[in-house]
Amino acid sequence: MAIHEECGVFGLAAPRPVDAARLVYYGLYALQHRGQESCGIVVNDDGVFASHKDLGLVGDVFSGEVLSRFPAGTMALGHTRYGTTGASSRRNCQPMEVNHQKGPMAVAHNGNLSNAFELRSELELTGAIFHSTSDTEAIAYVVTKERLTAPSIEDALSAAMNRLEGAYSLILMSPQKLICARDPHGFRPLCYGQTPDGIYVAASESCALAAVGAAFIRDLEPGEILIFQNGAVTSRREHYSTAPRTPCIFEHIYFARPDSVIDGVSVHAARLRAGEILFKSHPADADIVVGVPDSGLDAALGFSRASGIPYGIGLIKNKYIGRTFIAPGQEHRVDQVKLKLSAVQESVAGKRVVLVDDSIVRGTTSGRIAALLREAGAKEIHLRISAPPFLNPCWYGTDIDSREHLIACHHSIAEIADILGVDSLGYLPAEALGDLIGSAHYCSACFTGRYPTAVPASTQKDRFERKLSQRRQAEA
Repeated sequence: MAIHEECGVFGLAAPRPVDAARLVYYGLYALQHRGQESCGIVVNDDGVFASHKDLGLVGDVFSGEVLSRFPAGTMALGHTRYGTTGASSRRNCQPMEVNHQKGPMAVAHNGNLSNAFELRSELELTGAIFHSTSDTEAIAYVVTKERLTAPSIEDALSAAMNRLEGAYSLILMSPQKLICARDPHGFRPLCYGQTPDGIYVAASESCALAAVGAAFIRDLEPGEILIFQNGAVTSRREHYSTAPRTPCIFEHIYFARPDSVIDGVSVHAARLRAGEILFKSHPADADIVVGVPDSGLDAALGFSRASGIPYGIGLIKNKYIGRTFIAPGQEHRVDQVKLKLSAVQESVAGKRVVLVDDSIVRGTTSGRIAALLREAGAKEIHLRISAPPFLNPCWYGTDIDSREHLIACHHSIAEIADILGVDSLGYLPAEALGDLIGSAHYCSACFTGRYPTAVPASTQKDRFERKLSQRRQAEA
């Protein structure tokens, strides 16, 4: 599995000054799976913003000393990032902060604008100077521009939403308000809840609410704007039902944590159903079902329950290696998969193994995992994937912007099985995706090619990081 996560957003609004930075820190820890490149926290201390952002994991960036330097505040905003538009660098760390004549503003965003290039080009022609290569800065600029004439910050955000296309679940903080918004398609999740002492909390996933003791209230509706101010919550829905509801189905397959509930559907339950469907569509005679940690485990359990084949622990993940892990140089010739995963020989030796994973992208990692099991003595390997084949780029927050390296675009299923060194291969049928969430409303463009929005005119997400020679080659 080589698909990268998206981002996690977390915000709070308290009735009185609290240790807001520490609460956001706990929330970001629960959302670490959504982004492991960088993270940041901004605290609102009576209209004055204090912030800290850097590359790295939450536990590394925010030491006890760093957290102790934050003032108490009534609002705060946090972000964990995996960049789908914009390189991994300090200038792209979020939340993005803007100083405006009407006061400071901070924005944290999950998703990907499909018209980011067009917006940026238009803004630059009117004098805007960008300091990052992230599409979040384009959002901040559009909101700021609308703020010049809008009577309130939420009116400015609402006007900006008329110009934003693609996926965005965002939290915006002004000196007096915390504002959440979800794009009209509802591509990315966003929910809110409240702690027993009256603190409102908004987050990408419900698991982050639980991390700070907040009770889940509900998900934001697609197109909804939610304003937290002075202990009250106001909902605006002028953008509700202005576009088809198409939440990303891959949230339930891979992105989200199993203990989260998104749009009323348990992620764990959806993955169990995926495993059950895999058995019905691609059964196998085997002795043990093994899941690839972490997002393949639930589907493996579902396959086991449906088939009656015992579920076992056949792979162990080294939980101390994150995305900041430094890859060994060529001179060491160390297989990174072996550093991250190891096979349990006692579980798989001499056995026919059903191996369940969430997806295959290029096939490199899947082949190495199969080789691990072979080395541990597995007699047969039947690979089952709890998603359909990846056949198309994604413009809404997943880092696939080309068909070039997608193995399923260039090989048949039988050929892929041969390349990966497995005895059989079965994917989740695309027509069964709706069964995972009990709805026919979802985005599956990366599998089916049916895009809910127009395909962006400029499709290279790394366009601002390319060398001159690469730009000339792309333009030729």
